[in-house]
Amino acid sequence: MAEFPRITANPLQMGGVPCIRGLRIPVSTVVSLLAQGASEDEILADYPDLEAEDLREALRFAAAAVDERQLPLRSAP
Repeated sequence: MAEFPRITANPLQMGGVPCIRGLRIPVSTVVSLLAQGASEDEILADYPDLEAEDLREALRFAAAAVDERQLPLRSAP
């Protein structure tokens, strides 16, 4: 994951789920918190091992992941 140096995926840690910098904090957790409206400051206070750049890279990683696959979408009515 050279394009995302802050994102790691280790099959021996968290089942290989992409995490932030080898921490046991999945990218999906960070993205979910942001999607639910948590502020950067709130997330950094709740997860003191994280840095602001980790949050931005998690969003970039999620955007790239969505570009990589076809997701089933409902047709407009």
